[in-house]
Amino acid sequence: MTMTYNPDIHHRRSIRIRDYDYSQAGAYFVTVCAKDRVCLFGDIVHGKTALNEAGCMFSKWWHELTNKFSAMETDEFVVMPNHFHGIILIVGADLCVCPPVDDVCPNDNNKHTRKGEHAGSPLHRIIQWIKTMTTNEYIRGINKHGWERFNGKLWQRNYYEHIIRDEKKLNRIREYIINNPLQWAEDENTPVNIKAVT
Repeated sequence: MTMTYNPDIHHRRSIRIRDYDYSQAGAYFVTVCAKDRVCLFGDIVHGKTALNEAGCMFSKWWHELTNKFSAMETDEFVVMPNHFHGIILIVGADLCVCPPVDDVCPNDNNKHTRKGEHAGSPLHRIIQWIKTMTTNEYIRGINKHGWERFNGKLWQRNYYEHIIRDEKKLNRIREYIINNPLQWAEDENTPVNIKAVT
């Protein structure tokens, strides 16, 4: 049965901030989910991640990010059974990462404040790269090691990001990432909770 397009239920809301330059120096909390939030990367056992080979493979590519993108650093991250959380720092970040008002960031002495002047790789390119590399290796894992197959794409089309505006927020997000396995039973991405919502 074909469903007619209905803008009230089929619209795709952008999760990006309009007019924000994602190539500028800053700190970002990112979450990327496996397509359909299928648990492909391991399990949570007694509040700790028990990664399978695919989950370990993802960790390897996370650590490769800084070799590929010299203008960025990685911070805290965790691979969960069907998603990952991580903090990406585009070099030069002094945690003044809010969209500047009048092109001026109050914490950087008016340096590098205009859109496009910051060195660094755009956030979407960083995420796209890790999605591509992990997908390619996952496919090799299916063929060589019998990893569980995925339906169409390994990762969901979009991703969630949150601009980290100050050190206090950065530390709260680090704590959230570290404690995420302990919260798996309440996590919105846990299969039981997904079914309860749908």
